[in-house]
Amino acid sequence: MQILCSFPGFSPSLLAFQLLLILCFTGAYGFGTMGPISASFGKDEFFCAIDASGKQDVICWGKNSSLPVPPSPSSSAYFSNIPAMAALSGGEGFMCGILANTSQAYCWSPTNSGMDLVPPIYQNTSYSHMAAGKNHVCAIRGYYYADHDSGTVDCWEIVTSKNHSFASEQSGLYSDQSSNNLELDKIVSGEGFTCGVVREGGLVCWGPTSTSLGVSNVSENYAVLASGRSSVCGISNVSGDLKCWGDADSFVDPPLKVPLVSLSAGANHFCGIRADNHAVECWGNFNSSVVPKGSGFMAIASSDYTTCGIREDDLLLDCWLVNASKPDFDPPLELSSPGLCRVSPCNEGEFAFNVSVLNEPDLTSLCVRNVLRICSPCGSNCSQGFFLSSPCTENADRACTACSLCQNSSCWDVCQLQSSALSYQRHWHHLRRLLIIVGSSAFGFMLILTLVCLLLRLFINRKSKGAKKQSKSCMGKPEQENDMNVGLHSSPSTASCPGLPQVFRLSELKDATNGFKEFNELGRGNYGFVYKAVLTDGRVVAVKRANAATIIHTNNRDFEMELEILCKIRHCNIVNLLGYCAEMGERLLVYEYMPHGTLYDHLHGGLSPLNWSLRLKISMQAAKGLEYLHKELMPPVVHRDVKSSNILLDLEWGARIADFGLVTSSEKDLNGDLATDVYNLGIVLLEILSGRKAYDRDFTPPNIVEWAPPLIKQGKAAAIIDRNISLPRNVEPLLKLAEIAEHAVKENPSQRPSMSDLASWLEQIVKDGLIL
Repeated sequence: MQILCSFPGFSPSLLAFQLLLILCFTGAYGFGTMGPISASFGKDEFFCAIDASGKQDVICWGKNSSLPVPPSPSSSAYFSNIPAMAALSGGEGFMCGILANTSQAYCWSPTNSGMDLVPPIYQNTSYSHMAAGKNHVCAIRGYYYADHDSGTVDCWEIVTSKNHSFASEQSGLYSDQSSNNLELDKIVSGEGFTCGVVREGGLVCWGPTSTSLGVSNVSENYAVLASGRSSVCGISNVSGDLKCWGDADSFVDPPLKVPLVSLSAGANHFCGIRADNHAVECWGNFNSSVVPKGSGFMAIASSDYTTCGIREDDLLLDCWLVNASKPDFDPPLELSSPGLCRVSPCNEGEFAFNVSVLNEPDLTSLCVRNVLRICSPCGSNCSQGFFLSSPCTENADRACTACSLCQNSSCWDVCQLQSSALSYQRHWHHLRRLLIIVGSSAFGFMLILTLVCLLLRLFINRKSKGAKKQSKSCMGKPEQENDMNVGLHSSPSTASCPGLPQVFRLSELKDATNGFKEFNELGRGNYGFVYKAVLTDGRVVAVKRANAATIIHTNNRDFEMELEILCKIRHCNIVNLLGYCAEMGERLLVYEYMPHGTLYDHLHGGLSPLNWSLRLKISMQAAKGLEYLHKELMPPVVHRDVKSSNILLDLEWGARIADFGLVTSSEKDLNGDLATDVYNLGIVLLEILSGRKAYDRDFTPPNIVEWAPPLIKQGKAAAIIDRNISLPRNVEPLLKLAEIAEHAVKENPSQRPSMSDLASWLEQIVKDGLIL
């Protein structure tokens, strides 16, 4: 069976550009293929990758009990005696590679440590390409570092004995006369077959099961190939189409209109790297997929149940399930090679990976020789939430910047669908230009109108001066009209001063929120709705409007008590109250506006991700804000609803605690309430560290407290670290953050630290400046 996926709707120029990327990139990393990362498959599956040390050493990881225990949680180098490799390819329970120094083949397995599984007759032969299948290996003769080398093929079998050890032998099953004399550029292998791209053009398959693929009379060449157990997919270097043969269940629902530059395959699924933003697309017959969203990858490889990739931002490894019945893999926190080292120069549409971006002063190249280079395909676009800030160059891929940092019209078109705030900013930009044009032609008229307005305002202010004096106090209580009191409560404009919020008129707040219209809405909760408002003096604020149920169930005295408390709170890590309105039965609270939204939206809601420096700073600042409520106020204030959606981010990306509600606490339940605040902040710290929601049905267990602390206690904190953002070279601060969070969520409240302890510990991590 054959399937063809074309890309309708693409303009000729765009399609040509995407095809150029495909033509320039010849990587296919996965089952039966060759690349810088590969997987074995079957019950003893494991992954290996070429590291980024410049020595081309091999690192391997897996969870099968037959594998040796790794020396530490952050290292999984199971095979310490493997020589340096130029490329890797995995079979069932074994791995093969091409030696970096000699181009000779080398195969090994966990159960045959130190033993080369290549038959002696082939051990001194040089190869330019190889592909391991279920129990056989085929390799193209030639020197690996030769420019555009191609040649004839050798094949051998790797058989398993009853005690699960491996042995190798020459194979008669793969000595096909039709392929013996052909010169091939690249090959892939599956269960009982091998397919290769013929140098003169076309695709040929051989082996005992090759006829079931249905590959015949194929004259096109393929830039990328990948094979599963019983299927093959390739990307045509003529049309850019994705074409597949063999078992159709393994490639159902392929991505349409999505050009790909790399492929990998498992037993019943395929995955590919997109040409535009280097994100991963997976398809086929599998139970579930938690493919990282918004993350770009340089290379991927698939086993039967798992896919692992090398991330483009930091060259760290990331793995995810493709079958829910098996555990996912826990890769080491080590840098891996983004591609295969080669001697030929990079082509148009590619960039040569520049090792200087890794900030390793002793590292000058990722390859064993300085004359070698790693060429990778340029991305043409960025993931959602980011805009293209600089194009691809000879030594660097395109740069993507978070839409939250979009400052001018060059990125508004990309980001306007992702941020209503940016859309508002853009419209205001155009409006301002229009006002300038109109104003220049009617300056005289506007000047006269402005003077008239000022005179009217002065007249109105004088008439209403006495009336305003009666409503200037925080609770609306009448003020003593003496000079001392006037000095303390001089003007509503001093809204930032403790104890003196501004009293707003209902009509003023209606105008500022466009009549409390839905498009001004920032959020909603049990209390009511929160609206963005622009006051007449130009200030942008947030207006919290109580709903009918809140007003009915909260009497005036409770509202006054809440205001009394909120009037006292002034801290740089608190969303401070600016004023209120209590007209016509309404209860409105006016707060500082936080332009960067909630921590929840950045962690889980699709806004730009936060780097680790920001995450650690936010953790500390949230603890500082809560510490202020617990220690500096008398009586202490308990939040009772600490969660990531109630931590807001100001203009400078500082963390602010919000949404207190009725926060007073009696002495009787004070200690228990403070411990609850600590517990809830501990959950937020786990969210910050892992990127997972506090409760998520897509995971097992769904509760983050049931999932993360046990791993931290076992010394496996690295397993919960969020892999959807670039990790620092030094992960020690993140491991310390994990320990702090685990202490905060202890089941026994008496064993939890105080908020002051949390704030102090987190402050020390930030002060040490270990995040680089």
